Order: sequence, then C-alpha cells, then structure tokens
Amino acid sequence: MKAVVFYAAEDVRVEEFPTPEASAGELRVKVDACAVCGSDMKIYNVGNPRMNPPAVMGHEFSGIIDQVGSGVTGYEAGERVVMATSVACGECYCCKKGWRNICMNIKPMGFHYNGGMAEYVVIPALAVTGGHVLKVPAGVKGEHAALAEPVSCAVNSCDNSNVQDGDTVVVVGAGPMGILNAAVARELGASKVILAEINPERLKQAEPFNFTRLVNPAKQDLKEIVFAETDGQGADVAIVAAPAAPPQEEALHLVRKRGSVCLFASLPPAKKEITIDSRALHYNELRLVGTSDSTAAHVATSVDLISSGKLDCERIASHVLPLEGFFDALELMKSGEALRVVLKP
Repeated sequence: MKAVVFYAAEDVRVEEFPTPEASAGELRVKVDACAVCGSDMKIYNVGNPRMNPPAVMGHEFSGIIDQVGSGVTGYEAGERVVMATSVACGECYCCKKGWRNICMNIKPMGFHYNGGMAEYVVIPALAVTGGHVLKVPAGVKGEHAALAEPVSCAVNSCDNSNVQDGDTVVVVGAGPMGILNAAVARELGASKVILAEINPERLKQAEPFNFTRLVNPAKQDLKEIVFAETDGQGADVAIVAAPAAPPQEEALHLVRKRGSVCLFASLPPAKKEITIDSRALHYNELRLVGTSDSTAAHVATSVDLISSGKLDCERIASHVLPLEGFFDALELMKSGEALRVVLKP
C-alpha cells in the first residue's frame, strides 16, 4: 500500500509499505481521509522519541472497516469509524480514574502504532477493547470525519474549563486549533465568543465563522474589550491556544472572579516557564487548568457536532490533497494559509 513513512527528522517518504492484516482482536480500516496535525509537522522537523522508524504517520483519520479480527464483537465490515487515537493501557492510576487521555503508559496511533496516512491502518486490540473506536454516520464525508480527533481536543478543553450555557469565552490564538476551540465553545453553549490573534491574516481567516468579536491585541486592548463585553465582570472562560508565554500569563486578567483559564497550547521545552500572578489567582479564586488530548467520550461529542452539521467542516478542512501532497500540506501549514489539510489515499 502507499503510505507516508517516517524514517528520521526531515526524512519522511511517500512510498510503498506492507499492507497490514487484522489479527485476533483487531480491526483493519480502509482509510479515506487523514488530517495533518501540527504534531506531524514537528515530527518532520525534529522527530519524536516515541517514533520507531520506519513508521507510518498520522493520527487524525477516518475510514471504513474492511477486516474484523477474530473475537471482535460490536463492529462490522462497512462501518465508518474514527478513534480516540491515544491508546490507553486501561490499568494505570489515570485509566482507573477515567483519565484515559493522560494514561501513564499511553501508546498513540501514528507514534507507537502505525498511523492513518496510508491506504489501510490496523487498530490494535487494546484500542478496540478499551472503547477507543467510535462509529460515524455513513453520510459524513471522510474529510469531515477525520476532523473528529482535533475537534475532540477542543471538546476536552471546553469540558475542562466548565463552559456553560450563556458563558462568555475568550480564545487567544486564531490558528486552526484556536478557531476550533472557539467554534466548539459556541456549540457547547457559550453566548459570546471573543477570538484574539495578533496575525491579521489569521483574523481574516476567522471572519466567516461569525464569532462575537475578533480582536488584534497588538492594536487593541483585549482586556478592555473583554470587560466591556461582560459589563465589567470579565469572561467566564479564557482558553489560550497560542504557544507563547505572554498570552498564557495575561489570560488570568481576562476572566471574572471564579473564572477558568485553560492552557490549551503547550510551550517549547526550552521556553516552558511562565510567570503567574499569584494574587490574581488567589484573590479571585480562579481555576487554572491544562488540557491535553481527548477521551472516547470527547470524540463521541465531536462526532455528534460534525454529523449534525453544527460545525463548518467545509471551511475547517480547507485543503484536501492526495497522500503525495504531504509536503505541500506542510508548506500550507507553515504559510498559515490552511486551517486543516486533509490527505485522501
């Protein structure tokens, strides 16, 4: 089969790769779409210690089951599926608490297991028995179903931030995941969504989504605008989807008393530290949370949002390319032109 295969940093090849077969307990899926994530770009640029080359990349995939391994029940050939792609062990402390997305022995698709940038992918037995495989209504386009994984990460951040009906939510960073966080927050009940971004081109990309306000903090006073929109109280929730320290530090000053601040974006290892205003945190009784990845429950919510047409998936999946377009996808992402590039085998 044709696949996008990682060998080393800056050594990724689109080439023939052995077609996998479903063993006992496994499912084989004929992939019809796989989105390219920012983590895939990082893998190409600097590698990842969890990769075991040669390894097929890609974790944001959808497809049709075409082989059902012996002993598997509840799934049939011909069904469309997506995944909660960080496969949990089911046995560690976090798994027993229900926090499978932060499993202590996590084995992600496209990292530990061969991923979905290929014509076929095998879903391991551990993922099948652990409930990581979610069915998708047959009428959903493959390139839209492939968005279930990134959408589910935004569902997790909104859930972790306790977004409620009628809330005002500020999202800082209007890259693909910032726009997804803003869109999901609105669909989960937020009545006002303010999206902030210092890149004018990113703000222009966000215009068709019709959020309450688009703000450029380099030219406008974000805090002043947020407080004006909330009768001087501050936002209920601030989600920082910008991988930079200043917006993470400033977010504590955008929310009301007992508001929530969610650090969705991570910082580079060499610049991972931020300064927290402990007085704001203490006296305003704020909640400061991080969020990483997603569980099967988050993916189920994302499938509902996608299949119901509540998200503008046509706009989010801004570019659809063949597998050979992987390198073009990286260029589109670097330029900021794309929201999500989806590869179709």
